[in-house]
This record gives sequence, structure tokens and C-alpha cells, in this order.
Amino acid sequence: MGLHKSGTCQIVIPTKMSTKEKHQEEIDVLLQEVAQHEIVLHNDDVNTFEFVIDSLISICEHTLEQAEQCTMLVHYKGKCTVKTGEYDELKPKCSKLLELGLSAELV
Repeated sequence: MGLHKSGTCQIVIPTKMSTKEKHQEEIDVLLQEVAQHEIVLHNDDVNTFEFVIDSLISICEHTLEQAEQCTMLVHYKGKCTVKTGEYDELKPKCSKLLELGLSAELV
């Protein structure tokens, strides 16, 4: 309710949300609560393009094209987000990349 300069009151009547709208609002809230994390792959002077591409395909489930694009970005930009998702899903993938000698971090 707001008071206007003329001295009249404005009455705001809340609208009733449909069941579908309520469910969508609940879903939106839940999605915001699920924190998304990223595996960031960093450039190094040790691993070959072919090795990095093969690793991204086998561990991060990339297509050949995705793996090639990420590898190029890592090479020219210094780093690239190679996978996003929930922490528990990404932790073992990041660990495998590290075990292979790649420079990766989970953020």
C-alpha cells in the first residue's frame, strides 16, 4: 500500500499463482541452490595436443570437436573451462586429469 501526494491510498491485491507457476518457482530456487563448479584446464609445456584431446574425450566425455576446441583455447589463452557441474560429479574427473599429469583445478 502506498500513499500518493493527493492523499489517496493505493491498494495492491496479490494475484494467486497457479500450481504450475509455484512448481516452476520451486525449481528455480533449487537450481540456484545447487552450486555449479568448473574444471579449469591450464596450459603446460609438457603434454601434447593429442594427449590432451584424448584425455578430454575419455575423462570429460567431450566429442572430438569439443576436445580440440578446448585444447586450442588452453594453448592460446592459457586456460579453459572444460567441464561444469556439481562438485561431487567433477571431483573424480579432475583427479583423473591430475593423475595423467595435466594441470587442472576444480573451482
